[in-house]
Order: sequence, then C-alpha cells, then structure tokens
Amino acid sequence: MPGYVIGNFVVYSVINAFTPGPGNILALNTVTNYGWKKGAPLFFGIFSGYYVVQMICAVFVYGMSTLLPDVLGVMKYVGAAYILWLAVHIAVSRPDGDGGERSASFLKGFMLQFVNVKIYLFGITALTGYVTNYSTALPVLVFFEFVIATIGTVATSAWIGAGLAIQKVYLRHYRLINIILAVTLLECVYSILK
Repeated sequence: MPGYVIGNFVVYSVINAFTPGPGNILALNTVTNYGWKKGAPLFFGIFSGYYVVQMICAVFVYGMSTLLPDVLGVMKYVGAAYILWLAVHIAVSRPDGDGGERSASFLKGFMLQFVNVKIYLFGITALTGYVTNYSTALPVLVFFEFVIATIGTVATSAWIGAGLAIQKVYLRHYRLINIILAVTLLECVYSILK
C-alpha cells in the first residue's frame, strides 16, 4: 500500500474520530457530571466496545458484505433511538442528582458502541475506501480496524480531558451545556436518519 494512501487513511480516521459522536459526547457529559473516577467504568466500556465493533467490521468486510446493508439498516434505527434516549437523558440530567455510579456503567458505554452507527460506517468506509484495494486478507483488515479503534480511543480520551477542563464551568452552567450536548446528539440522530 502506497504511503500516500496510508496517510489519507490516517487523516480520515483522525478527523472522523475527533468529530462529535455519541461516544465522545457521552464521555464528555459523564466526566463533567461525575468526574474521572465515577465515570471510568463507562469510559472503559466505550473503549472496549469500540475495539469489538471495529473487529466486527473487519469480519463483515472480509466475508459477509452481503449482510451489511440489512444489519446496518436495522442498526441505523436502533442506534438513532438509543442516541435520542441519550439526548433526553443528558438534557434533563443534573451534576449530582441522578445516580452517577449507576449511570456511568461499563455496560452502558460498551453497549453504546454496538448501536453507534457512526463507528460502523467509519470502520467500513475506511476499509473499503483505503485498504481493500490493496488487501482483503483478514489479518490486514483487523490490523487497520485496530488502528481505527486506537485512534477513536485517543479521540474519546481527548473529549474526556476537555470535560475535566470545563468541569468547574459546567457545574455553574450545567443546564445550558447539557442542552447544547443534547442538541448535538439530536443532530447525530438527524444525520443517521436522513
């Protein structure tokens, strides 16, 4: 694979990973509400789910591409419903008022990634747009999806860092910030369903 293709793959992956999406927004909201310690299980769930979903994408691109339109069609609506639920939950949440430890669970972060259509499309598009022209070997596809998941984990960590940086401001203006985050998630739902 030529170097310029790898460079384009990395640029695409970084831009896609750092843009707002359900995982990044949930991580930001969780750290501002509950801090790092209470939010850590959710963050590790998001990270783990990201890797698992990207490995699933590699397997799909490798051998089951005929199933993808049906699977993504269903995931699109399931994902949109879940993201809508997250938007409502974020809009009405309070900094200390709604059971942070239960809300910031590993399972919640992990399961979010399974309905996060953005990362499915991200993984599949990156493989089919940059990698499969040069190799369709499963180990190669898995490697590139591992790279995508690692970039995604770094991006989500940056969103967590941003949340820590604005935590004091958030505590003073949580209602406005939660509304902005919820509206951003609504835009995610719109972009999935359009």
